[in-house]
Amino acid sequence: MERLKYRVQQSNEVEIIVAVNSINQLKPETIQQQLVVLNQFEKTVLWNSSLKIEQHEPLKIGQYYRLQGKVSPIHSYATAGVFDIEQWYIQQNWMGNFQIKHVELISEDEVKALGYASYIKKNNSFTAKFKRWVELQRLDIRYFIQKQPIQHKGLTLALLTGDESFLNKQIEEQFQRFGMSHLLAISGPHVLIFACMMCWLMHRIIRKYCPKIYLKIPKQYLLIFPFLSCVFLYCAYVGFEIPALRTLLVTLLASVWILFKYPIKALSLLLLSASLLLIFDPFSILSAAFWLSYGACFVLLRIYQTIQEQNFEQQSLIQKSISALKILVESQWKIFIALFPLMIIFFKQIAWITPLSNLFAIPFIGLVIVPLDVLAGMSYFLFEPLSQLFFQINNLCIGLLLFMMESIDQIFHPQLIPVAMNFWSMICIILSLIILFSPQGLMPKAWAGICLFPLLWSDNKNYLFELSVLDVGQGQSIFIRSENKTLMVDTGGYYDETKFSVGQQIIQPFLSVNGVRTIDYLFLTHLDQDHSGAFDYLKNKVKFEQVYSNEKVEVLPNSKFEYCKKGQNFNINHHVKIEVLSPKEEQLDLAKYNKNENSCVLYVQVLNAKKYQNYLLMGDAGWETEYAILQDYPHLKVDVLVLGHHGSQHSSSYAFLEKLQPEIAIVSAGFNNRYGHPSEIVQARLKELNIPLLSTINNGTIQFLQHQNNDLEINKQRDTRLWLKRDFSD
Repeated sequence: MERLKYRVQQSNEVEIIVAVNSINQLKPETIQQQLVVLNQFEKTVLWNSSLKIEQHEPLKIGQYYRLQGKVSPIHSYATAGVFDIEQWYIQQNWMGNFQIKHVELISEDEVKALGYASYIKKNNSFTAKFKRWVELQRLDIRYFIQKQPIQHKGLTLALLTGDESFLNKQIEEQFQRFGMSHLLAISGPHVLIFACMMCWLMHRIIRKYCPKIYLKIPKQYLLIFPFLSCVFLYCAYVGFEIPALRTLLVTLLASVWILFKYPIKALSLLLLSASLLLIFDPFSILSAAFWLSYGACFVLLRIYQTIQEQNFEQQSLIQKSISALKILVESQWKIFIALFPLMIIFFKQIAWITPLSNLFAIPFIGLVIVPLDVLAGMSYFLFEPLSQLFFQINNLCIGLLLFMMESIDQIFHPQLIPVAMNFWSMICIILSLIILFSPQGLMPKAWAGICLFPLLWSDNKNYLFELSVLDVGQGQSIFIRSENKTLMVDTGGYYDETKFSVGQQIIQPFLSVNGVRTIDYLFLTHLDQDHSGAFDYLKNKVKFEQVYSNEKVEVLPNSKFEYCKKGQNFNINHHVKIEVLSPKEEQLDLAKYNKNENSCVLYVQVLNAKKYQNYLLMGDAGWETEYAILQDYPHLKVDVLVLGHHGSQHSSSYAFLEKLQPEIAIVSAGFNNRYGHPSEIVQARLKELNIPLLSTINNGTIQFLQHQNNDLEINKQRDTRLWLKRDFSD
C-alpha cells in the first residue's frame, strides 16, 4: 500500500525538481530517463520520463533540474492475458510517467534553497556517489561501443551491461520466437564469469610471484573476498537486476559458510537467498525474472544432484563427451518442462523450439560470447585498442550465433504458441512437476501421472454464457461465448503497429488464455479503424468462419463474408439468440459515406438467465439510428446497453435511454482519450435516469458470466488486482 499511496492518479501539467542518478535508455524517437522527484510528495518518488531526442539534450547523471511537462498515471489494458504494465511499474517502484517539455539545469545551492538540503546530503553520501560512478562507467561503455565499427552493437551492449538502448526490435522478436529472451538479460552466469576471470588472473599472479602466501592462507579463503568484490561490482554495473542480485546473495551466503566451515547445502542456499531478496525488495515477487531465475536454479540443482550419483571416473574421453552432451540435452528439456507453468502464467505462450535453440545458444553465449564481452569491457578501462579487438572478435561470434538462428528459422519457422489453461489445470501440472522433480524415494513418481488425469476431463467452457466488453483503449471489441460457439463484435483499432498492436497484444492474448482458436461469427459493426483496424492482423492468426459487416471486407479463403442487415437472426444454441436491428438493406449502399449511423446494431438474448437477459450493442450508432430502432422495435427490452460511439454526446439521447431504461450502461473508451468519451452530457443523462454506468476506463474488461445455475454475475478486471483499482482508499 505504501507504493500505491504515491502513485500518480491524474494527468496534470506540473513543474518538478529532480535529481538524475541513473543511466537513460535510448529509444527510436525518445530518451527514457528515471527521475528522482523531490517536490511532489513528502518523500522522494521515482518517475519514468520521456524526452524527445530532436528537441532536448539528454539529462546528465549527477545533475539537478527544474522540469516542466505533463505527468500521467500508469495505465494498463486491463484484459485477461495482456501484459500488466502497472504491475511492472510497481515492481520497478515507478510512480508515474512524465513527458518533458522544458528543461532548466539548476545547481545544488538552488536545490538547497528550495528546502531539499536533507536530500542533497543523502545524495552526496559515499554509497550514492558510488552508484552514480557506476552508472557513468556504463554510459562510457555505451558511447565506446557506439563508436566501434561493429554490426551487432545492440546485443554486445545488452549482454555486457543489460543496457538495451541499441537492441534491434527484429532481434528481440527473433529471440522471443526461439524462447531465448532470457539470454538478452544479464544472468547469474554473466556475473560468475566475470568474477571467475578476475580471480583466475589474481591466482595466476600469486602463483607466479608470491606462492608462499598460500602456505599462510589457503586459496579458497584468500580469493573469497576478491571474488565477492567482483560479484558485487558487476551486480552494481548491471543495475542489481534480480538474476544478478540472486547470484550476489548466493555467493555471499556461500562465502560466509565457507569462512565458518559450515557444510554448504545448495537447496538451503537457494531458499535462503530467495528469502533475503524478498526482504530486501518484497515486490520482486511480482517479477517474472524472480520466479524463472529461481525455478531454473532449482532444476539445475536437481540435475547436479543426479550427476553426483553417477560415476564418470572409469569413462574414456569420448564417453565423457557423450555423457556431457546427454546431460546438456537433458537439462534443457527438463528446464523447459519444469518452467512450463511459469511461462504460461507470465507470458501465456511458449516456443516449442526452446530446448533446441537453448541447446546451442546457452553454451555458445555463456562460454564464448559473454567471456569475450567481459574481456572487452575490462580491457576498455586498461587499454582501448585491446578492447576494440575483443569487441570485433565478439561481433564475429555474435554474427555466427545469428547465422545459426537464421538457419533454424528457415528450416522450422518457429512461432510462439498461445496456451490457455484454467486454474485447476495449472494446479494439476504444477503438482505433477513437483512430484517429478522431487528427490528419489520421497514419493512415487507414478503419482505425477495420476495428477494429470483430471486434465482429461477438463472443460474450458466454465460458463453457460459469457459476454466480455474488452478493454482495448479507444475502440471496441466484444467477445461472446456460449457452449461451443464463439462470436466477436469488432476487433479494436489499428494504430502504429511498430509501437503497439491491439490485435497482437490485446485481442490475441485474450483469446489464447480463453482457449479460443476459431471465431464462428465476427461482426465488424463498421469499418472505422477503432472498431475494425486489428482485423488485418487477426485474420492471419485466428480463423473466422463467418464475417459480417456493413461494407465489403477482404477475408481469407477459409472465411465467408456476408453483409449484416436488419432482420438477420442467429440461434447460437437453444438459449442464446442474436438479431441484427440495423442497418436496413437499402441503407448498405450509404454505409461508406455514413459509417457510424449505418453501424451493425446487435440484440443478444440469453433466454434462461435469471438476470441480464437482453443486451443491445450499438456500435457507433447515434441519434438517427436510435430513433429508427425505437420506431421499429417499440417493445424492445434491454438490460445491458453498450452505448453507441463510446458514449459520445451525439449518441445515447435522453429519449432513447428513458424508453429503454437499461439496468446497466457500458462504455468502451480509452484512458485519457482526446475526445473526452464518455461525454459529461451522456453521464448526466444516465445519472438523472438512475442508470449505472460502467466503463472500460475505470473497470477494465467487463464480463457478464452465467453460471450453471443460470445466475449471471458481473466481473470487472480491475477488481482482480489491488494495483489495478482506480481508488486506493480501500
